Amino acid sequence: MVGKKIKGMVIDDLKESDLPEVVAIEAVSFKMPWSEVLFYNEIHNPRSVSKVARVNERIAGYVCANQIIDEGHILNLAVHPEFRESGIASALVEYVIDYLKENNCRFIFLEVRVSNEIARKMYGKFDFEVIGIRKNYYVTPVEDAVIMVLKMEE
Repeated sequence: MVGKKIKGMVIDDLKESDLPEVVAIEAVSFKMPWSEVLFYNEIHNPRSVSKVARVNERIAGYVCANQIIDEGHILNLAVHPEFRESGIASALVEYVIDYLKENNCRFIFLEVRVSNEIARKMYGKFDFEVIGIRKNYYVTPVEDAVIMVLKMEE
């Protein structure tokens, strides 16, 4: 395990009743946050893997990913500011990797801001590799995205 064990943490399905807390975390985490509707759509998308990390019943973070055939894609990941640097993001990523591997994914892709060195370093600990750049992928502020991939072992 790359991440730490967090006392009292449980990873659970994202539910509609979680949306207010998740949207609040999203709003403090990103300059262009997802709307409640986007999270709602992930909950009801059969290809989606949408999870929350609860610490003592409080939502500390979440991840949304999906799978199409043998490819996974991490779409969104955030941790509440009070819980950052506690290993919650790593625990959520590890959960998604394990889930997608069990469901026969061969690759997991993601995009991350070029400037987000903390996230890039964390993904690197899971053996994600940089495979390219998407120019001007982000618009507020305008910034390139690094495309990363994890190639699953056969």
